[in-house]
Amino acid sequence: MDKHWSSRTRLVHGGIRRSQYGEMAEALYLTQGFAYDSAEQAEARFIKAEEDEYIYARYGNPTVRIFENRIAALEGAEDAFATASGMAAVNASLMSLLKAGDRVVSSRALFGSCLYIIENLLPRFGVEVRFVDGTDNSQWMEAVTPGTTAVFLESLSNPALELVDLVTVAGIARGAGAKVIVDNVFTTPIYSRAFEFGADVVVYSATKHIDGQGRCLGGVVLGSREYIRGTLEPYLKHTGGAISPFNAWVMLKGMETLDLRVRAMSASALKIAQVLEGHDSIEKVIYPHLPSHPQYSLAKSSMEQGGTVFSLDVKGGQDAAFRVLNALDLFTISNNLGDAKSIVTHPATTTHQRLGEEQRASLGITPGLIRVSVGIEDVNDLLQDLWQALDAA
Repeated sequence: MDKHWSSRTRLVHGGIRRSQYGEMAEALYLTQGFAYDSAEQAEARFIKAEEDEYIYARYGNPTVRIFENRIAALEGAEDAFATASGMAAVNASLMSLLKAGDRVVSSRALFGSCLYIIENLLPRFGVEVRFVDGTDNSQWMEAVTPGTTAVFLESLSNPALELVDLVTVAGIARGAGAKVIVDNVFTTPIYSRAFEFGADVVVYSATKHIDGQGRCLGGVVLGSREYIRGTLEPYLKHTGGAISPFNAWVMLKGMETLDLRVRAMSASALKIAQVLEGHDSIEKVIYPHLPSHPQYSLAKSSMEQGGTVFSLDVKGGQDAAFRVLNALDLFTISNNLGDAKSIVTHPATTTHQRLGEEQRASLGITPGLIRVSVGIEDVNDLLQDLWQALDAA
């Protein structure tokens, strides 16, 4: 691939490989197995499959490989492995690396399922876990001691949109010999600078912006070739977390418009957030590129735009938040994000309902908090719908 290509061009042409038929759309190899010309060829492949040789769809597939190569080229990673879902990617990135007696330090502000893996599952297998306030560099400094195996964080947290100073945290981790694993979903591949800032491993839920149209589950883990093929691949091959070829093909189609969608959605999110800051029914609007965000300077220096998601803290708690949600006409109540359609959810009763009230409060998830994922609809239509719902409630 031409290294001088822009990200938008890489999203269309990255990793492309055509069959003898010269198809324009990437070929969909919807097969679970592959045939061999001889017993000797089968034996050779099982000993060491080359780049363009396949054994079984759980191990690899030509369509899946195009997706892996394309996202790796976009992200600036040496390699990637696609998974059945974003959570399969998170789980594999950790479980493939860790063993009993290892130590993980994580930011406390995590998506509910990520928190479940780190808080509940890892300790069952003898892994020590320490949580810190991800926004406080001194807590990272104190917690990430020599012997720490991994550091895990969301570059932009769900749903309170807190940022981690990745350059500083990665430097601390490097000094302690720890791998830095970054869940980069909210930052999106378009604004990602995770590897540049020091991440060792980057994880995406491709279900979100990469598909972007609410069709398929998928995930991907990116990192060095040594980590992806030597550590991650054996774990995923034998535990069955591979993406389906059809879903990988859908992700490839989504990537072609990813840059266009994310930039348009982010511009709309900023405009809506700016206007809604003046509404009497709102306690606060949380968006990284608003000057009122406590980490505004860090957000401006680390993200070209503020992302596709903002959060509203509505006055009057859960009852008022529910009235707003139920008064919306254009926005859809759902727990996904990064979709072409605009989506709202109430984290305290959906994505983070498993957490206790005190824990939710410590993460900034108040009873009145609404997470808003902005789609590609006309920004004025979206703004009018939110404004009327706030007035009606």
